[in-house]
Amino acid sequence: MDFLKKLNITELIEAYSQIISLLKERKVIRTKNLIGDLAEYLIINHYNNTAGLSNLQAAPAGTQNVDALSRQGARYSIKATTGNLTGVFYGLNSPQSTEKEIQKFEFIIVACFDENYNLVRIIELTWEQFLKNKRWHKTMNAWNISITKQLTKECKIIFETGEKVKSYSIEEKRKHNKNRNRQKVNNNFYDFNFHLPF
Repeated sequence: MDFLKKLNITELIEAYSQIISLLKERKVIRTKNLIGDLAEYLIINHYNNTAGLSNLQAAPAGTQNVDALSRQGARYSIKATTGNLTGVFYGLNSPQSTEKEIQKFEFIIVACFDENYNLVRIIELTWEQFLKNKRWHKTMNAWNISITKQLTKECKIIFETGEKVKSYSIEEKRKHNKNRNRQKVNNNFYDFNFHLPF
């Protein structure tokens, strides 16, 4: 990839556009949620090429909370994060609900990327672990998962690079979020997700 360093800004942008186009042609990118689509492709590919893991196939686009299916019929929800919070899960009971939660999937797989979108960790949670660790996102009015030190001890580590992956305790996470929120207010910028710019 050293040839990229020789390109000027305009050429880099053109190369980026061509790469996105090719990834769409090869069905890697299916929506405007770039990091989500990359997570689904990389996870399904990793599971299908790793002995001892379930063979997965992508679920039909638009299926709520289910992104992949195993040959045995197990439902997998796939989430991506470049920090310590996953995307949200819609269609679940609110915190005020007294109704029993209907199981929406059997497993959650989280793809953890670094700031340059390199995959550094894949973790797997069961439905029961999800219910235990889910957190209510007031702004999005839905649930998500915080990747804490305790969670990584409880879940199944499917893949991990040799790089140090940040994880926080609940107390550290609250302090971390408070600092991030101050910075976002100062910059007048809040980014909930990473999407394609077109």
